[in-house]
Amino acid sequence: MTDLESFAFGDSPALADELLALVLAGKKTATCWAASEGGKGVEIGKRWIVKDGQGRARAVVETVELTRRRFKEVDAAFAFDEGEGDRSLGWWRRAHTNYFTRRGEFAPGMEVYCERFRLVEVIDAK
Repeated sequence: MTDLESFAFGDSPALADELLALVLAGKKTATCWAASEGGKGVEIGKRWIVKDGQGRARAVVETVELTRRRFKEVDAAFAFDEGEGDRSLGWWRRAHTNYFTRRGEFAPGMEVYCERFRLVEVIDAK
C-alpha cells in the first residue's frame, strides 16, 4: 500500500477531516476539482490513500468514474454523491462556488473534473 499516491480532501485540515468522515460513513463517494489543476493522474481503477487533516493515512479509495464538465453542468446525482451539506444541487453549487472562489479559481464557465470512487479500505488512526 505504501506505493499508492495520497491526498487529503479540501483546503484546510478541518475540511479534510470533515470530508474524510463523510467517506468513512459511506456518504461521500464523489469529489471534484478545477480542470485548471489538471487531471492529477486520476484514472479509472486507480487506488489512492486518503489522508486526514494531520496527514495520517485513513482510507483507500478506488476511482470508478471520471468526467470533465462545466461547473453549471454538474447534476443533482453528482451533488448527492459528493455527500456534503443537505446533498442538494443548490447546496453543492453554493459550497463549491465558495470553495473555488477561496482558491481564486471560480469562473461561471469553468470546467471541473468529477470523480466517483468507492471505499476499498479503512485504515485505523494511530
